[in-house]
Amino acid sequence: MLLAFSFSAASSFTHSDFASFTVWASDRLKDQWLPRLATDTVGAFALSEAASGSDAFALKTSAVADGGDYVLEGEKMWISNSAEAGVFLIMANTDFSLGYRGITAFVVPADAPGLSVGKREDKLGIRSSSTCPVRLEGVRVPKSSVLGEVGKGYKYAIEILNEGRVGIGAQMIGLAQGALDRTLPYLLERKQFGSPIADFQGVQHQVAQLATELEAARLLVYNVARMKEAGQPIVKEAAMAKLYSAQVAEKTASKCVELMGGVGFTVDYGVEKLYRDAKIGSIYEGTSNVQLNTIAKLVYADHK
Repeated sequence: MLLAFSFSAASSFTHSDFASFTVWASDRLKDQWLPRLATDTVGAFALSEAASGSDAFALKTSAVADGGDYVLEGEKMWISNSAEAGVFLIMANTDFSLGYRGITAFVVPADAPGLSVGKREDKLGIRSSSTCPVRLEGVRVPKSSVLGEVGKGYKYAIEILNEGRVGIGAQMIGLAQGALDRTLPYLLERKQFGSPIADFQGVQHQVAQLATELEAARLLVYNVARMKEAGQPIVKEAAMAKLYSAQVAEKTASKCVELMGGVGFTVDYGVEKLYRDAKIGSIYEGTSNVQLNTIAKLVYADHK
């Protein structure tokens, strides 16, 4: 139960996307939502759609001005926290002729008429965190529900995703560390041929490699967090941290299952759960291929 709760809490990092309120929200939105978000309300970030995954700005959700309101129509997919959320940060396009420059961020209460949350996805991992589609059918919100400026939603989404990648890097480090912490005591206790498994050089070398790669991933994440606090650009470094931490988490969890043998394949030790949970790191908040594209683009830019 503790393992499930801890990873559920970590996978709810999308709630922290509402920290953007402190940068872009009006005083009215801050007064309305910040106290609740800090106490009794979960937030969800709704960007992805059926046709807009890695191409996040190909979204089709529309926001049409109608007097003092906007009317939202569309459907979001893969929305974390959606079953529990009390408020959504929804990206919709107010002017498709402008392309991504028409994308605007809206703060929408979960109980807004016309907003509905669909069936929970039955997932491989992070099963204690809800992921559902969110439908918007004639959802009417006042123009004061716009976060920041009309047409700047794409800019806000990029910043939210960049910061989110730092959070995922930390999440993956915690997962990898948890897998090692559950495996090492077993290696020290389990005996074969009269000696603990931990005494065999073949096992020692694997553990040493895992520990070294985990430390490298941790330093990548700590470095980008330091850069963010210092107000420095972090796009490339955030992509590197997420990419490598996801790789390390998946490799570490997989290897820990192998090192524990048969018991590692059972639910009793919790490592198989971490193995399932690790896979999401290479998918959400930008796939590993997207991170590679971003890194390569910026590496080339540094030498032009």
